[in-house]
Amino acid sequence: MHITYRSVLAVLVLAVAVGSASAADLPVIPLTAGTGTLDVEVASNKAQRSLGLMNRTSMPDSRGMLFVYPAPAYFCMWMKNTKIPLSVAFLDAQGRVINIEDMSPQSETNHCTQRHATYALEVNRGWFTRHGVNQGSQIIGLEKSPQGEY
Repeated sequence: MHITYRSVLAVLVLAVAVGSASAADLPVIPLTAGTGTLDVEVASNKAQRSLGLMNRTSMPDSRGMLFVYPAPAYFCMWMKNTKIPLSVAFLDAQGRVINIEDMSPQSETNHCTQRHATYALEVNRGWFTRHGVNQGSQIIGLEKSPQGEY
């Protein structure tokens, strides 16, 4: 029985290390939104976008994740296996905010863009409100992100 517990512990440690390594491999770019600035990890391919911020237990207030899609489209986000409350802004190809949604941890509720979007920007819940970002706001710095891949 003792070996089983060690095996389980080893697998859990490995899983956390793999998740952390994936996050560390993402490029980070600075963005300006309203009165705030963010350093965001960029998820530009399908595997990175699928993992997103899952299994993280915290995120500094000045951090976030930018999801980059290869072409404008309707898409949705959910919070399965995501442990921190987030807000998501869906952005058009020019970086204008289409809509903002608040999302609860561990929820499988879909939060969707209201029209074709190219980006989704996830931050700690309430960050957009605190920094005066709303529908129509311009996000600055998106040109530094890699292009979205399928």
